Amino acid sequence: MQQPRVFITGGASGLGLALAKACIARGAKVCIADLNEPAETLDNTLFIRCDVTRIEDLEQAGSQLEQAWGGVDWVFNNAGVAQVGPIDTVSMDDWEWITQINLLGVVRGCKVFTPMLKKQGNGHIVNVASMAGLLDVPNMASYNATKAAVVSLSETLHNELAPHGIGVSVVCPSFFRTNLGNSMRSTVPGMEKSLDKLMSKSDFTADDIAQLVLTAIDKQQFYVVPHKEARRLWLLKRFLPRSAYVKLLRKGGKPGGGKKHA
Repeated sequence: MQQPRVFITGGASGLGLALAKACIARGAKVCIADLNEPAETLDNTLFIRCDVTRIEDLEQAGSQLEQAWGGVDWVFNNAGVAQVGPIDTVSMDDWEWITQINLLGVVRGCKVFTPMLKKQGNGHIVNVASMAGLLDVPNMASYNATKAAVVSLSETLHNELAPHGIGVSVVCPSFFRTNLGNSMRSTVPGMEKSLDKLMSKSDFTADDIAQLVLTAIDKQQFYVVPHKEARRLWLLKRFLPRSAYVKLLRKGGKPGGGKKHA
């Protein structure tokens, strides 16, 4: 393959920045699309200010890259935000905010770049979802719903775009060390500290996830589910009766419960 031409939304920080670095290490030309410029200078990188809630921004980015590079090989729809709270405490404004970014931001990215990839007859789309899109942790209805929709969208496009030589992957990590909490909206007191604690305990960094994603592109792998315990829970959800799965989830995902016994 020629030098990969890469487009990444939300590429200025977190997983997006880790993906940019991993692609650059492979010799790729990378376009970071974000509201903010990257915190560090990267070689072979173009920055385009882009709001994924505006399809005009994505269309302009696509046109600019087609003119500058002649096309794009890998499209990473990575931009996302988090929202936490019981269903009766989360405002409709917050629902619209997270849906516009987490779901429709991905839809816009797919819609804008698919014609370019079809014209080329090749390429790969990577949509970043979450284990929240495969499981159903309480008090995260808006986040879970948008990420589940990204999974469904990706599954559909995996079938739809295959005849055109376009690969699709969906990334569903659990907690890993990143900056997602910086933009989080929450109606649960102290949630920021709880999230930081969960992330700090993770064995995975954003760089680890990025490497797994590039391996998935190499292997044309659809699901990217890095965390072993999350994969186990997802499997149990699919095969256990709903009542048994819910009971297990409420115990922290472990048959003996989340508490240690003497």
